[in-house]
Amino acid sequence: MREVAVFGLGFVGLPLALSLAMRGCRVTGVDVDREHVEAVNAGVTHLHEACDGVGIKEILSRELAAGRFRATTDPAEGMRAGDVIITVGIPVLDGEPEPYPLVSCLEAVAAGLRPGHLVLVRSTLVPGMMRELVLPALEKSGLAAGEEFYLAYAPERIAEGRAFEEFRHMPVLVAGVNRASIERAEKLLRVVTEAEIVRGSSFEAVETAKLVENISRDVNIALVNELARFTRALGVSIFEVVRLANSHKRVQLLQPGPGVGGYCLPNALHYLLPRARELGVAVELLETARRVNRDTPRYVADLVLRQLPVAPAQARVGVLGLAMKDYSNDTRQSPALDVVAHLEQAGVEVRAFDPAVPHAFRFQVESLEAALRGAHGAVILARQDGIDFHDLATFAALMDPAGPFIVDTKNVYGNPGAKHPGLRIVGL
Repeated sequence: MREVAVFGLGFVGLPLALSLAMRGCRVTGVDVDREHVEAVNAGVTHLHEACDGVGIKEILSRELAAGRFRATTDPAEGMRAGDVIITVGIPVLDGEPEPYPLVSCLEAVAAGLRPGHLVLVRSTLVPGMMRELVLPALEKSGLAAGEEFYLAYAPERIAEGRAFEEFRHMPVLVAGVNRASIERAEKLLRVVTEAEIVRGSSFEAVETAKLVENISRDVNIALVNELARFTRALGVSIFEVVRLANSHKRVQLLQPGPGVGGYCLPNALHYLLPRARELGVAVELLETARRVNRDTPRYVADLVLRQLPVAPAQARVGVLGLAMKDYSNDTRQSPALDVVAHLEQAGVEVRAFDPAVPHAFRFQVESLEAALRGAHGAVILARQDGIDFHDLATFAALMDPAGPFIVDTKNVYGNPGAKHPGLRIVGL
């Protein structure tokens, strides 16, 4: 059995580790969070993933029982494997990338590095970081990259909720310190990946391509989020405008919404900026797009406030969906949380319901009824299974009768919008 260690058991690392285990590898998952490791070893995960209709909890339990996967906090256990995959991310703090978690992981890997090891990094990095940070950190082991151990880079490109499918079917970019490292990485990637593996000419080319993928989506969403303000003033639906424009074969606009969240898209520009500043290159369009998406939750909150039949300090609003995107339980940098913050700053009492998100926020309630009861309005910020958005009779019965409304940022009710006696549907 091929033995693989996966460092980092989060939204990327755990599905990847299980993908390898399902294909016959013996996988050791390494994470610094002891409680998380204990939960994983007990078969507990809150990730919303499935493979061929089988949920990740069942997959996890099966691979644990088969002895093909286990988790640990001890890096030395992981370094007994011949192949090492790093999925540890780089958080952004006050607009600046903080590499400490990755550096700490690299130190642990270097401490156990042996001749013949493959180290494959699958994290998103600042351009130049593989060569300037990862490589020297690992060579502190006393071993030379490309000569005594293999070093390659293949950033993940998955969407949360489709991890198993996209690890298998999404083309993979790969670069290495030398040709032998690329070939060794490709053999490991082929255990799971059935799609094309595309070689880059350098670490820097692949690092930058990964960021450009995310930034392009950020810019595209900023375009439609800004246009939504124009179409609203014009009296037409932005969702209809996008649908009509996308009938052109060379146009592919994304959907507007309450903002852009998660770990990847909001951080991508902040990974690019340090190197852009070093090179003296302005990226004004990219910075403007990021600002538009960052400010969109305030625009949504203001839209809610303008609908209230009472003063904000006397108002109650039901927030439906707290995740950073539809059908997810990830609240990292979720625009929904920013909308809530703006509403609360205005004095509004917020009651939020999201059946996919573990109960973690003081304004979170356990049911749709609790979120809507007595509310003057509601705002839909993420679609989730377990929320019946189309039972408008229940919405109207629960909400305050003084002009209740729903601000629909996800186009749940379509164009031109749903109608119900005494209940207003307000689009973006």
